[in-house]
Amino acid sequence: MSRPNILVIQADQLTAKVLPMYGGPPLVTPHMERLAERGVTFLNAYCNNPVCAPSRAAMLTGRLSSAVGCYDNAADFPSSTLTLAHYLRHAGYRTCLSGKMHFAGAEQLHGFEERVTTDIYPSDFGWTADWSRTRQPYSPSRMSLRSVVEAGLCERNLQIDYDEEVAYRAEQWLFDQARDSDDRPFLLWASFTHPHNPFVTTRPYWDLYDPDRIPLPTVPFVPIAERDPWSQRYAYTIRADEHEISEAQLRTARHAYFAMTSYFDAQVGRLLGVLDRIRATDNTFVFVISDHGEMLGERGSWFKFQPFEWSVRVPMIVAGPGLARGRTEARGVSLMDLLPTFNDLVSDGDPVAPVDPLDGASLAAMLHGSDGTRGDDVMMEFLGEGVYAPACILRKDGFKYVHCRHDPPMLFDLRSDPDERVNLAGRPAHAALESALHGEVLRRWNYDTLEQQILASQQRRLFAQAALLQGRWSAWDYQPPEDAARRYVRGAVDPNTTATKARKRLPFVAERAPDHPRDPEAHLPAAPSPGPGSATVPGRS
Repeated sequence: MSRPNILVIQADQLTAKVLPMYGGPPLVTPHMERLAERGVTFLNAYCNNPVCAPSRAAMLTGRLSSAVGCYDNAADFPSSTLTLAHYLRHAGYRTCLSGKMHFAGAEQLHGFEERVTTDIYPSDFGWTADWSRTRQPYSPSRMSLRSVVEAGLCERNLQIDYDEEVAYRAEQWLFDQARDSDDRPFLLWASFTHPHNPFVTTRPYWDLYDPDRIPLPTVPFVPIAERDPWSQRYAYTIRADEHEISEAQLRTARHAYFAMTSYFDAQVGRLLGVLDRIRATDNTFVFVISDHGEMLGERGSWFKFQPFEWSVRVPMIVAGPGLARGRTEARGVSLMDLLPTFNDLVSDGDPVAPVDPLDGASLAAMLHGSDGTRGDDVMMEFLGEGVYAPACILRKDGFKYVHCRHDPPMLFDLRSDPDERVNLAGRPAHAALESALHGEVLRRWNYDTLEQQILASQQRRLFAQAALLQGRWSAWDYQPPEDAARRYVRGAVDPNTTATKARKRLPFVAERAPDHPRDPEAHLPAAPSPGPGSATVPGRS
């Protein structure tokens, strides 16, 4: 068998907590469920930073976002920072990105050979966090609960526009690579924006759910004044005090989110269907993931930006050649594990040595049924708006410890308290564990240095953005190349219309010799002689 392909299908803001294979409500997600039945579901998969750009930076590099300087949603990282696309391209793979990746800065490929859509979010420094603004909550992206109070039905919206293009371009790329002469294996990353807020959807997906059976949050509303300090600041950052969310609005928003998840599942089905049609299913590893979760009204909170399970837990469902069917893995894993995992899956036993030290660990052995050497250990962090110092989160052996210099620590036993209702920090019975986890955090993060690096980065980027807004603005947003002279039938590059169309047929039909070769002159009619009084056409006799 030739080297395997990899197809990654990524959601945006999809929490694992709502999916049936993770013990969630009975959502209509048949394609993800069938994928889980023929592969491996990681029950405790996490993002490494619960916000878009830093999460994706950690995911692509196999390193903490703090290690690559991607602190918030407007932090660029240099072209020399290696991603999994670089590693696979070095190994001889075609690499293509369709959809969102939220790269900030002028570099918009980061190792991908092709990118077939633009991004949906800004590439500039406009969403830079600013920890110097402490007198009132600062939210550069201006998030609010309008996404909740205005939830419901639509005929079309910006996210549907985008995701329809992402799906179409990914489908077309799969068909194109199956028809051309480039026989390299591929990595295709299809990154959608559903079910990210705002919570709106179309009637066909809305009608999949009975509005009277939409479950309310497991952890009910907690008044802002009674929340932990981080959650209080975050609530004011997204202006949660502007709206009182009624139970009806809560159910409507959750209803729409469920429907949007079903829409994402339909896109998973579209791409899996193309794999079948190009006969690539048996030789392709498929990964379904999300960049972070969604609080979805739990505790009265929404969106992400927080250390709780609804915000940081993500789906990770993997199917492909040689994997056990329907297996689950309960150890903690993270998106940083993808780069070393891909490196192992494509290496044929001889993976490329990492150029930079990686924070992630390969899941290849676990995917193939062996125990592997990976422990139950996940590092997470949050370095953007809503905190004023680095927040470092360590999940180890079923416990989660949260450290932020300005806030009291939090410690949860996820096995006995999966909803994180009881903060064990400060309790004498857990003093030794708390001390050990605190020591681990300080050992793994150079905390004081990191804080100073973040503050300096914020001020540089804020200054740069202010400067670049003066005079003529030059955008960094990616413009997909489109060469019309190379599409469809073009005489300059291939005047043989029949042959050009034949090459685009899938399955390909080889040209065969005609049954009765003929003399090209044999059937040409004789030119008529001009009759009496006929006009002579210029240039012809």
